[in-house]
Amino acid sequence: MKDFFNKLLTGMSLGIVVCLIPNALVGEILKLFIPYAPFLETVLNASVIVMSLLPVVIGVMAGIQFKLSPIQTCSVGLAAFIGSGVTNIMEDGTLTIAGIGTVINIAFTTALAVLFVQFLGAKLKDWTLLVMPALTIFIPGLIGLAVLPYVKNGSLFIGEVIMYLTDLQPVIMGALIAMIFSVLIISPISTIGVATVIMLSGIGAGAANLGVCASGVGMCIASYRANNFGTALAHIASAKIQMRNFFMKPKIALPMIITAGILGALAGLFEIVGTPYSAGFGLAGFVGPLKFLNLAGWDVANIVLSTTLFIALPFLLNTMLLKLFETKLHWISADDYKVNYE
Repeated sequence: MKDFFNKLLTGMSLGIVVCLIPNALVGEILKLFIPYAPFLETVLNASVIVMSLLPVVIGVMAGIQFKLSPIQTCSVGLAAFIGSGVTNIMEDGTLTIAGIGTVINIAFTTALAVLFVQFLGAKLKDWTLLVMPALTIFIPGLIGLAVLPYVKNGSLFIGEVIMYLTDLQPVIMGALIAMIFSVLIISPISTIGVATVIMLSGIGAGAANLGVCASGVGMCIASYRANNFGTALAHIASAKIQMRNFFMKPKIALPMIITAGILGALAGLFEIVGTPYSAGFGLAGFVGPLKFLNLAGWDVANIVLSTTLFIALPFLLNTMLLKLFETKLHWISADDYKVNYE
């Protein structure tokens, strides 16, 4: 069972990265230039279309993880697409595709489809190519579609509860959310997946972005002496590079977690906001700060605030805390952050 969920989560994480990263890297930046270079809108639209293929790609990635055959893998991808909620049929029969679907339902449908094709195995013999895709769409796919409204309402409810608590206690909740996401980004769990599953938005999304930023910048600074400059810089895009070291010695993340708590509290204080699709990216593609500026407005005060919270403070706080934990408390050392590619 543990192996099953590990493969499922790995497939989900890979699918999320493949489909959401392109838009995350260029989406917010392109929006700044499109008014002056309209042809760039085609590039932006391409990245948005790819996001809507998330269910299919998650299903395919999961199939690869489970070492399914090509027909089984494609069948799982199609079932995930049907159960995702990414499509909508209007009263006039028009079919629309928008968004990325409900991620938790994509996971449920994918898991069901994997079990289904594994159960069928070679039972269909010569009829596999003709029958397996249809059966997988009509059974696991439609089961996923049937439970979609309940899963979607549950996910939205969780998101609304978090938003309510954040509005009630923005500083405390901002700190907690940021600290949680600072740990998630160096764990096997996808921060983007969690944010989209619970539809995290508003200050909660802003705090999550700052938490991810805290870990990315902190791990970059901490690993610089143990690794080369390129490897250190890569931590800003994904602090998951330190996943193994974190599990071997969890206290190496303490400076980043404390930094995240401070930044998260400031997110509540200064109302740093985001969306479910921006939360979890941090400084990758400058998604966090750019999304905040697009939502809050491009005035001088917001630009200064964004630069301070997303870049200056993560650097200063992590540098100070890393020095404290290494030279004063002797809890960590530079070698703790050594990345081994062998």
